[in-house]
Amino acid sequence: MFEPDATDRRILDILQREGRISNADLAERVNLSASACHRRMQRLEDEGLIAGYVALLDARRMGRATTVFVEITLSGQAEELLDAFERAVALVPEVLECHLMAGSADYLLKVAAADTDDFARIHRRSLSALPGVRGMQSSFVLRTVRESTALPI
Repeated sequence: MFEPDATDRRILDILQREGRISNADLAERVNLSASACHRRMQRLEDEGLIAGYVALLDARRMGRATTVFVEITLSGQAEELLDAFERAVALVPEVLECHLMAGSADYLLKVAAADTDDFARIHRRSLSALPGVRGMQSSFVLRTVRESTALPI
């Protein structure tokens, strides 16, 4: 298994926070030549430490100001039911995250909606129609105190 060294970790830390940084600027910040920095980034990508690059959009400005966490309880735990649920939930565009859980709920979803009326539509048309759903518990986000995509390095 690949173990990143201190320079790799600095590269990863900077890229998590400044994904659009140029290779030249990144190389300067980690004290490498541009070609050596590029080779390290390529290796980090090849090893799967860098899974991809994205633009993070402002949910409010995109008309998705309401975030809802939904706990889903299924009617059973058969592998076929779990697989069917996971395939179906992956097709719901408003579901940003879906996690199989240990505890009282089987799945935890993070849903982006325009407002409560929009969430009611998503709940009625999409979430309730997912295979095997026995129950749902929804919690609306009132205010986001901290949000990050950066893992601790």
